[in-house]
Amino acid sequence: MRPLRYSINVTLDGCCHHEAGLPPDEESMRYWTAEMERADALLFGRVTYEMMESAWRKPATGVWPDWMREWEIPFAETIDRAKKYVVSSTLSAVDWNAELVHGDLGPAVQRLKQSGERLWVGGVTLPLALADLGLIDEYEFVVQPVLAGHGPTLLAGLHERIRLELVERHEFGSGAVAMRYLPAGAAA
Repeated sequence: MRPLRYSINVTLDGCCHHEAGLPPDEESMRYWTAEMERADALLFGRVTYEMMESAWRKPATGVWPDWMREWEIPFAETIDRAKKYVVSSTLSAVDWNAELVHGDLGPAVQRLKQSGERLWVGGVTLPLALADLGLIDEYEFVVQPVLAGHGPTLLAGLHERIRLELVERHEFGSGAVAMRYLPAGAAA
């Protein structure tokens, strides 16, 4: 069964709004590109899917926009070509190499985990539901050296505490630290 990894940037005070941390730099974009390349499919809720699509979908012209720096293009190309699954009760169709996930969340995600190498999920709302269902196999937090003081917080509303064990750590020149955890008792 392929593992489901939840990956997200988070500030020191737990804010997980995508603009609350440090702006992406070349080192962090290389890291996220490598992590995304390890996944054979991405799982998004509607909000994250639409946000990522608006930022990282290759334009119909085939030319990346002028605002995109050269070192952002490998990440853009990786996410653009990735297989995506979208959980939404409001969308009737998706594209961008994506398909809608149908049915009850738990069994639907269990089916997705049955084949492939690695499934990756990002966002805020969907990962909370998946954590409550015990479906997340790995947690990866890139902790930004920033105090946001406001915004959505990581896994706010989790029904039960989940004990985690640190299995990997990576420090960035910016002061950010990537930490990967497994649920306590899970094999590394």
